[in-house]
Formats: sequence, structure tokens, C-alpha cells
Amino acid sequence: MTPPVWGAPRRPGMGEIVRAVRPGPVFGGLVVVAVVGGWLCARAEPGRNGEAVGGTILLVLAGWVISLCLHEFAHAVTAFRFGDRNTEVRGYLTLNPLRYTHTGLSIGLPLLIILLGGIGFPGGAVYVQQAGFSRAERTTVSLAGPATNLAIGAILLGVVAAFGSTDGTWMTGGLLIGSDHIVLWAALAMLAFLQITAAILNLIPMPGFDGYGAIEPYLSDQTRVSANKIAPYGFLIVFALLFIPALNKAFFDGIYALFELSGVPSELSSYGWYLFAFWR
Repeated sequence: MTPPVWGAPRRPGMGEIVRAVRPGPVFGGLVVVAVVGGWLCARAEPGRNGEAVGGTILLVLAGWVISLCLHEFAHAVTAFRFGDRNTEVRGYLTLNPLRYTHTGLSIGLPLLIILLGGIGFPGGAVYVQQAGFSRAERTTVSLAGPATNLAIGAILLGVVAAFGSTDGTWMTGGLLIGSDHIVLWAALAMLAFLQITAAILNLIPMPGFDGYGAIEPYLSDQTRVSANKIAPYGFLIVFALLFIPALNKAFFDGIYALFELSGVPSELSSYGWYLFAFWR
């Protein structure tokens, strides 16, 4: 049993949490864009045609920003549950992507990395006041974001596995063949792949990442001081390490292995990337 923390903030009840969550029009607009993209994908013919490419781009990009919002919201609402009322004041509970730090670095850069390399790199951030939190609660706040990405990825793969496989045959001899809604399943599979990469990258115990935030409460003060010096460069260090061929192969082999546990072939995600990256 965790001993009481003197000066701990008052914890809101479930009704208060529900009232504090107010999704705004920006988030609603993203949902609309994603739905339009999904509709275009569902009616598109296979191949790099206007509907297939346009629908995939809209669904994947809007879906990714939505997942980024949900990732940061998960951090914020968990901290709010533990007593940090500033998460509501700062607008973190509105699911507005513009509230999650610098727009260019937190949203634009991850989107650019998706466009260039098809990796769901961590993006936004929320600042929480952890005074009065127990070590376990601080760890829970840090892990709430990656857990959200894993949940989104699992749901997307569950949908594709449940409905896509009854819609036609995905593969024959390693090649994708026609299906009534193959473009839609491919786009959702690509979006699920991005969720898995984002979750695994975020769980790396590198200063500046959620994985480090999960273990940080248990480290010595000296270790924390040293790690804080690395935190501003953690993103760049991990990004650079992925350029090492052996590490890159190990990382993606692991991602594909997790992906295929769902029963959805990884080639379906690759086909989504083929449609998305029409310039290649």
C-alpha cells in the first residue's frame, strides 16, 4: 500500500473528468477529413489512381494527427485524474493538436518523417505538474501515451482482420490481388503500422521519450541530472541510430513481427505505403 503523500492535490471524480473533456472543432475537423479519406478509399479501384491516392493520403495523415492528439490526451487526462488541474487550463483536454506544444516541431516534423520514411515518430508533448504524484502514478502518466498508440493499432488491425479477409483474397504467391475494398484495408493497415512504430519508439528508455519518463522516478538524482542534459537531443539520437543498417533491420523486423500477430499480412501495409507515397 502506497503511503499518503502530504500536500497531494485533490483527485477529481469521474463526473468531473467527463465534464472537463471537451473535444474542440479542430479535432472534429480532423475526424471529418479522415472519414472522407476512408470513403474515397472504400470506393477506389486498386492502383495509383486519384481516388486511391487521395483517399489514402487523407485517411493516413488525418488519422495520424488524430492518434497524436489521443496520445497526448491520454497523458493529460491521466495526470488530471491524479490531480493536475493545469492540464484542463492549458487546453490539453480539448484534443486540439495546436495545444500540444510547437505546431511545426510537434506535428509538422513527425508528418514530414512519415512522408519521407513511413515511420510514426513521436511528436507532440504535454507538460504536467507531478507534485504529489507517487512514483507509480508518474510512470502511469508516461505510459498512457504509448498504450494509446498500441490500442489504436490493435483496433485498426482487428477491423482489417475481421472484415478485410472476408472481402476477397489479400495475397497469392506474395502478391496482393484484387479485393472489393483493398485500398481501404491497405490504408488502415499502414495507419496501424505507424501506431506500432510510434508506440515502440516512445517506449525506448531514452531521455525525452516516454520510456524514460516511466523509469525516471526510480533513478537517482545524479542520474536524472545527467539524463536531462541528453533529453533535448534524444529525438535526434534515436533518429540517427535508425540509419545504422543492422539496427534499422532489427527495428523493422520486430515491428513486422508484432504487426503480423494480428493475422494481417505486412504486405498490406506496404501496399498502403505504395499508394500513399505516390511520388516514388
